[in-house]
Amino acid sequence: MEFTIKTGTPEKLDTGTVVVASFAGGKLTPAAAALDKASKGKLSTVIARGDLDDKAGALLVLHDLPGTACERVIAVSLGKQDEFGERAWRDALAAIAKALTSGPAASAAVCLADTEVPGRDLAWSVLQLTRAIGEATYRYQTTRGKAKDEPRGGVTQVLILTTSKVNTELETALANGQAIAEGMALAKELGNLPGNICTPAYLAETAQQLGKSLKFKVEVLEQKDMEKLGMGSLLSVARGSRQPPKLIVMQYKGGKAKDKPVVLVGKGVTFDSGGISLKPGAEMDEMKFDMCGAASVLGTFKALARMALPINVVGIIPATENMPGGSATKPGDVVTSMSGQTIEILNTDAEGRLILCDALTYAERFKPDCVIDIATLTGACVVALGKIPSGLLANDDALARELLDCGTTSGDRAWQLPLWEDYQELLKSNFADIANIGGRYGGTITAACFLARFTKAYTWAHLDIAGTAWVSGDAKGATGRPVPLLTQFLLGRAATGQG
Repeated sequence: MEFTIKTGTPEKLDTGTVVVASFAGGKLTPAAAALDKASKGKLSTVIARGDLDDKAGALLVLHDLPGTACERVIAVSLGKQDEFGERAWRDALAAIAKALTSGPAASAAVCLADTEVPGRDLAWSVLQLTRAIGEATYRYQTTRGKAKDEPRGGVTQVLILTTSKVNTELETALANGQAIAEGMALAKELGNLPGNICTPAYLAETAQQLGKSLKFKVEVLEQKDMEKLGMGSLLSVARGSRQPPKLIVMQYKGGKAKDKPVVLVGKGVTFDSGGISLKPGAEMDEMKFDMCGAASVLGTFKALARMALPINVVGIIPATENMPGGSATKPGDVVTSMSGQTIEILNTDAEGRLILCDALTYAERFKPDCVIDIATLTGACVVALGKIPSGLLANDDALARELLDCGTTSGDRAWQLPLWEDYQELLKSNFADIANIGGRYGGTITAACFLARFTKAYTWAHLDIAGTAWVSGDAKGATGRPVPLLTQFLLGRAATGQG
C-alpha cells in the first residue's frame, strides 16, 4: 500500500475513486461541494433524492460523474452534523476502508482529512485515516492453499487530499498511520496462525527476524536459562507440552542511554487446552488466540521501529503451550516463582498469570519507567465489559489515566477496574504464599491482584484483552488490538521525553 498526501481539490483528479463526505440532509463538505460544482449539481441532486442514507458510514457510489476526471465517486455519510463526533467519524472511516480495499479501483483520492472532528486536529485525522485504510488491507492467506494465489482487487495507491498546506507534521502522521497498520497486520497474522505453526519457537524466530530487519536487540532464553533464573511458575505451565518454552526479550533503544525504558510484557500461550483442568471442546480452537498479548507486543515493536521513536522500550514475551500430559502440572501442586513466592495451583487453566508473574519479576532488571502487561487473561473480563473495551487495572492512577486517554485518542478503548487490597484476601492459600485463582467472583480483578504481588518494584498496568483480541463467528480472526493503544502511548511518551 502506497500513501501520499498533498494539497488540492478533487474535481480534476484522474484516479479510480474519489471519496468525499456529506452530512445528513445533504450538507456537503468542501471537497464534496467542489465535485458538486464541477458536476453542475449532479452530486447534491442524487443525495437529495435519498440515495445516501443518513446513518454515519452509509455509502453512495456514482460512476462517471459529469465534470470530473475520476472513474467513480464514493460519498460517505457522516450522520447528523449536530451529532458529529469521533464515533461517526470512525464509522465513516471503517466503511470507506472496506469499500476501497475490496473494490475494483487500484487508486483512490480520499478527501476526508479536512472534516473537523471536535477536539481533534488535522494530524490526528490523517493518522487515523491512513491507519484505517492500511489496516483494512490485511487478509489472512497463509494456510489457505490455492486460495492464497487467487488475485483480488483493492486499492494499492491512496492519496490523502487536504486544502491545508502539507507540512512535516502531516507527513509524519501519514507515516505513523502506515506503521501502526503494519504493526496491527503482524499482530493479526500471528494470532490467526494455527497453533501447530505458531509455536513458542515460531514467536521467537519472528522476534529475531524483526530485530534483524529493524535493528533492535533480541535475546531468546531457553528452558535451561529459565531454570537457572528460578522461573518455576512459568516452567510449570510448559511441563505438559513437547514444545519447549521460550522467554523472548527485545530491546529497542531510540532514546538516551540514561532514559528508563517502558517495558511491555505479552502473554504468549500459543495454545491453551487448559492443561489438566481441561477446557470444554466447544470453541477450543480459538485458544490459538491465547498468544495475542505476545502478538500485540511484536506488532507494537514493528510499528515503534518503523516510526523510529526517540524512546527506550523493552518487550518481554513468555511463550509456551498449556497442554495435558503425564508430566503436566496438577491441581494442588505448589511451585516457586522467580520472586521466591510460592504458588498453589488450584486450576491449571489459570496459566497466563503463572507465566506473566515470572516475566514481571524479570522486568525489574531493566529498572523500568513503567511496565504494562498485555494478556488474554480472563473470560470474566468478557462477561464484565463485553468485547468493546479492554480491561485495565493498575497500581498507579496516573498511568491508568494516561492509558485510558490513549485508548480514547486511538479508538482502541480500555476501561478501568479496581485493584483494591480487599480482593487479595480471595487469593489466600493454606499451602503456599498465594493461590492462582480467587474463586467465582471478580475473576478479572483477582487475576490482576495476583500479578500485583509481583509488581511492587515499579509502576505497572495490566491490560486484559480477552474480549478484544479476536472476534468469533463468520468474521473469526484476530483484531490487532491493542497495538493502536500501545503505539499511541509510546507516541505520547516519546513526545514528552519520557522513557
